[in-house]
Amino acid sequence: MSDTPFGFGLPPEEPENGDEGKKKDPTGGGQGSGGPANPFGIGPGAGGDNPFAAMFGTMNPNDLGAAFQQLGQMLSYEGGPVNWDMAKQIARQTVSQGTQDGSKDASVGASERSSVDEALRLADHWLDGVTSLPSGSVSTVAWSRAEWVEASLPAWQKLVDPVAERVGLAMGDVLPEEMQAMAGPLIGMMRSMGGAMFGQQIGQAVGVLAGEVVGSTDIGLPLGPAGKAALLPLNVERFGKDLSVPQDEVRLYLALRESAHQRLFAHVPWLRSHLFGAVEAYARGIKVDTSKLEDVVGQFDPSQPEQLQDALQQGMFQPEDTPEQKASLARLETALALVEGWVDAVVHEAAKPRLTSADALRETMRRRRASGGPAEQTFATLIGLQLRPRRLRDASRLWASLTDARGVDGRDGLWQHPDMLPTAHDLDDPDGFVHHEQLDFSELDKMLGEAAKGPQKRAAEGEDGATDEASDGTKRDGKDDTDQ
Repeated sequence: MSDTPFGFGLPPEEPENGDEGKKKDPTGGGQGSGGPANPFGIGPGAGGDNPFAAMFGTMNPNDLGAAFQQLGQMLSYEGGPVNWDMAKQIARQTVSQGTQDGSKDASVGASERSSVDEALRLADHWLDGVTSLPSGSVSTVAWSRAEWVEASLPAWQKLVDPVAERVGLAMGDVLPEEMQAMAGPLIGMMRSMGGAMFGQQIGQAVGVLAGEVVGSTDIGLPLGPAGKAALLPLNVERFGKDLSVPQDEVRLYLALRESAHQRLFAHVPWLRSHLFGAVEAYARGIKVDTSKLEDVVGQFDPSQPEQLQDALQQGMFQPEDTPEQKASLARLETALALVEGWVDAVVHEAAKPRLTSADALRETMRRRRASGGPAEQTFATLIGLQLRPRRLRDASRLWASLTDARGVDGRDGLWQHPDMLPTAHDLDDPDGFVHHEQLDFSELDKMLGEAAKGPQKRAAEGEDGATDEASDGTKRDGKDDTDQ
């Protein structure tokens, strides 16, 4: 770590390009020529250790106004750990630029809305026969990419804020201890910059993801409003472009996945908070590489936010290697795998007899996830977590085995409480879980039946028991008296 945190300091005494950026002398003039000083190092010859030089030194003078405006937004931000206004702005800009293949966002037309609505309603009807969970869709919607950004940002905020808060605290920690007591304003400024840095990174990532997601549940978490089943027609079309599968089948298959997620999150009331709580618990155990953080801030160029994203992806987050953190990671990965595995199994059961390309579409979706698709990469970027796609296939096999062994009701009944769900160990041995837990459930049913009896019936049984006990006691007393 350098002696000047984040490179804040005066420009070097002997710059390479003439008098530009020379250190200001005590009298207020520049050294040598007596020209004006350059205390911020702005200009072609500015020192590399100065973050303002990194931001503006190579800019065209015509761009300085916009750069200063952006810097002002960064330093004036006083909200939470992430500048979400900036994130939204960057995400919308990224969407408007289009994807790498030249696909541009566009408003959804009436015919596309009608096709999406029809697919989601038909998918919901098909799911009625393969799950005991009723429909979770209050409404259906066809989103453009920009509309997906608007709808999903509140969920991203819940996911990212816990990690961003740790980064914000770390930005104060990188100052030498002896400076922290007197550097209150500087720490505040750095945290404002940290909020902007995360805003830049998240906005860029969410904007890119908007060009690839097909619905509101692509990462196994509910990113949209509750009860609103959504598809993105433009991205649905891109998903099936090279599959040699009729577009109607592609849309129906993806509608089945969206509708299945909606049922699960609507009728398992604890699931949403359980998943977001698991993310937060995992985030609490993340360490921040402060040396990496210092490098990122010192070299930050607001005109090139993609550089910030690349830098923050390379080793910024370092999960603590403790038993608690490993257990937290396992719980989170298992919970996400169980959600995705259940959806995979249920959707395949509904699609197999109806869609000729069901197997191909299922394998395409699985490979998309296993190859580190957009959902996994964005999740890793934003909270430092890499999902293990292997768990998704294991979970799907377990849910299929449960369906065969217990039927639809027995399988879906496991969602009644998180303690009833399979663990990571159970994913390794699905047959063991299915058969072992079946025995336990018979005892559980008996216990629940006893608990469900009316209070009057239990009281009556209690009175009978008390009478019998008194009678037994009398007999025992009489016997004891006789024996004595």
